[in-house]
Amino acid sequence: MKRIISLKVNGSPVEDAVSDNMLLIDYLRDSKGLTGAKKGCDGGECGACIVLVDGRPRPSCITLVATCDGTEIETIEGQAQNGRLTPLQRAFHENLGAQCGFCTPGMIMTATSLLRDNPTPDDEQIKEALANNLCRCTGYVKIIKSVRRAAEMTQEMTKVTS
Repeated sequence: MKRIISLKVNGSPVEDAVSDNMLLIDYLRDSKGLTGAKKGCDGGECGACIVLVDGRPRPSCITLVATCDGTEIETIEGQAQNGRLTPLQRAFHENLGAQCGFCTPGMIMTATSLLRDNPTPDDEQIKEALANNLCRCTGYVKIIKSVRRAAEMTQEMTKVTS
């Protein structure tokens, strides 16, 4: 069975007919061409598919798109504005927070939510926030450093504009 849903994807209003059993990751990747979220475990355990639903991290591989009716979805593709990386994306790049890059979109989306809620997290808070995001390439040291550096960059930018 299909239903009509209305939502925002990366700030743009969307209305689509979707099947009741369509997963959010398939909708984003196949219907919208937003391939940043990765299919990893297909069970909501690795975090590679994390997107933000109304600002909260959600594994898109176990979320039915029909349950997202009326919500706002943010993906990694919607983060950079006018070709400019966010401080978090820049920090991942500059601090080598991405190795193979498979987990990076989910890490960045989870960290985006963290930094919106807590602009100055300590390392333990960063680790706790990223606990559901698995990386098979690193020991997480550079990932944590990247999130910490993004928080510092954001604070520095705030001081300059104040």
